[in-house]
Amino acid sequence: MNDGRPQLEAEVQNVFGSLTHAAVFLIVTVNTGGEDKARELLANVTGLERTVGSRSLGGALSCVAGVSASAWDRLYGDPQPAELRDLPVFAGDKHQSVTTDGDLMFHIRAERMDLCFELATLIMDELAGAVTVVDEVQGFRYFDGRDVLGFVDGTENPVGAEAYAATLVDDDEGFNGGSYVIVQKYLHDMAGWNALSTEAQEHAIGRRKLSNVELADGVQPDNSHVALTQVTDSDGNELKILRDNMPFGRPGYGEFGTYFIGYAKSPSVVERMLENMFVGSPPGNYDRILDFSTPITGVLFYVPTVDFLERD
Repeated sequence: MNDGRPQLEAEVQNVFGSLTHAAVFLIVTVNTGGEDKARELLANVTGLERTVGSRSLGGALSCVAGVSASAWDRLYGDPQPAELRDLPVFAGDKHQSVTTDGDLMFHIRAERMDLCFELATLIMDELAGAVTVVDEVQGFRYFDGRDVLGFVDGTENPVGAEAYAATLVDDDEGFNGGSYVIVQKYLHDMAGWNALSTEAQEHAIGRRKLSNVELADGVQPDNSHVALTQVTDSDGNELKILRDNMPFGRPGYGEFGTYFIGYAKSPSVVERMLENMFVGSPPGNYDRILDFSTPITGVLFYVPTVDFLERD
């Protein structure tokens, strides 16, 4: 195809949806006895997406649904996606990631929050009594794609054929065309961050704040976020993931955060990034941004194909 999308037998979920101005991240656990209702909703989620999306053709509404290891056995049994597992905890000398509950994930995005809100409402109506909400975050696009720390986010996202190669499973029969996604909710110490000079902030991130240009070799600190989240394969080729992080917050409550969401064909790519950040590369050389960013949640999901979810 012209955009580099591979020829697949199954219809994939809209992992590659455009970066939008609004999003809802919804994480739920499935109650005992709620399995049938959860499966029915997952089979119908693309239909609900079309129903709401038809009310605003330019709204770019999409929804990606994911299933965690804790729910897969209960909902679908064997076989399972080869790399579906609980998200490991990465513990360094100073900082530690967290792994939290979550059976189903819904990543809803659109150009307008009302579309996200409506679809989330319909999803929860369908799941009434079958699930318990663990976390819900409403994210927004901040100026020219910046996080609340003031830096442009998602700069290194792959596009076209490179995005498909980075995110779609292609070596797991029965699960090809799916993807893995890791989500984390971070809260930021804005008082501490804003006390830094712009230069110190740039060294923590690894990019210029205004221009978004990556710091040059010799200037780039080895504990910057950019340096520690660049991982390679055995041949030295950089391994990419697809991010659609969103800022969120409640200024009246002093809450300022970033919702990290990273799609990849193998969760090991994101896990290596997290290990570098929290443990350090080498150990002890942790990500400087963690001195101002605390993880509150962390879950790993598999994103099945539409065909898998809608099968009888």
